[in-house]
Amino acid sequence: MRDLLKRARPDRFEDLIALVALYRPGPMDLIPDFVDRKHGRQRVEYLDPRLETILGPTYGVMVYQEQVMQIAQVIGAYTLGGADLLRRAMGKKLPEEMAQHRGIFVAGAMKNGVNERRANELFSLMEKFAGYGFNKSHAAAYALVAYQTEYFKAHYPAAFTAANMSAVMDDTDKVQLFALDARAHDIEILPPDINQSGFRFEPVGEKTVRYGLGGIKGTGESAIQSVLEARTEGPFVDLFDFCRRVDKRLVNRRVIESLVRAGAFDVLSDHRASLMATVGVALGSAEQASRMAHQESLFGELADTAAATALVDVPRWSEKERLQNEKLALGYYFSGHLFDIYRDEVRRFIRLRLAELASATGDFAGRSYWVAGIILGFRVQTTASGRMGVIQLADDSGRFEIVAFREVFEKHRHKLREDELLVLEVRLRAPRMRATNGEGEGGQDYGA
Repeated sequence: MRDLLKRARPDRFEDLIALVALYRPGPMDLIPDFVDRKHGRQRVEYLDPRLETILGPTYGVMVYQEQVMQIAQVIGAYTLGGADLLRRAMGKKLPEEMAQHRGIFVAGAMKNGVNERRANELFSLMEKFAGYGFNKSHAAAYALVAYQTEYFKAHYPAAFTAANMSAVMDDTDKVQLFALDARAHDIEILPPDINQSGFRFEPVGEKTVRYGLGGIKGTGESAIQSVLEARTEGPFVDLFDFCRRVDKRLVNRRVIESLVRAGAFDVLSDHRASLMATVGVALGSAEQASRMAHQESLFGELADTAAATALVDVPRWSEKERLQNEKLALGYYFSGHLFDIYRDEVRRFIRLRLAELASATGDFAGRSYWVAGIILGFRVQTTASGRMGVIQLADDSGRFEIVAFREVFEKHRHKLREDELLVLEVRLRAPRMRATNGEGEGGQDYGA
């Protein structure tokens, strides 16, 4: 579709509606004619002058079901109700009904001054297009939403990205897709920050988005709202200060550990392993401070709270451990990618990136390729021929699903471990366009 938009260079809303209707199995064959006629490289001709008012907006190309109905009314002397029956018959491709309608159309066209040969020619053309015609009202709704959202994305990229990420914050896979798209368009996604982030994703300027604390798994809205309420008194100074100020009935150990894994406390200390090891101590210290508040000994309170403000001394997480913990909290690797650890070595003998494989056309079908990536997960599917594995693989360019069939899957299943590197040979299947009945949408299906 992006390639089509570059070729068509739409300059009016009517063009967007037509492109939505054309970009489906069947009418895709008409796209070159539409583009060439729009830009004057091909002459626009009509079988009858009266068709110009109907087909003019689409440069003489029959695109919509409504156009078929209008032609039946204007040329074939159909009523609007009869034209709708004709549209349905064409969509269902029923031979007997089509023969009856051909007779009705030709007779009506002849009464309107069209000779029998031209009337039959026009009906055959209508029959061909109506079989996969798209209703304009449906295409217009799609085009309007597409135009509006693209306008916001072009002129308010950070706000648009933040709104989209907030709308899907419970689905980490979708959050990651928006994050990848943002980075591809030079929009910076700032990490979650316990002193800066809100519940939702928020724009910071025109090209920057701050991660929302609500997008961290294992937290929940009530817990995060409690954190934000405590923060109104001022920024948190350290983990101990945080644990003293939040409502422990809502912000429990699991919530705090999720925030640590996500990097939300990095602004206070970048030693995540130490923060994680200190959570229990900090909660205990906060509990003790709460008890001391009810006692009269001010000296004892000061002594006890001062004694427990140091982080537990433990080794730092390795890069792999840090990314794995980010994935637990955010659903994906945020500050880097596990593949980066192996990239230099892997790229010496495997040049093909997964994004290139995912965008390969039918010309690459049947060929074998060596690929490498980190296993994000896999699932087992049972088919009539036995069990097969569907492996989610990711490298620094994107993700791809690999299907391992029965013998290969059973033989190598022990190698499938999440967050581990996998190198394998794959064969790309041809993309399959799904046919439609004129009411639905088409699509593509890739496998390997």
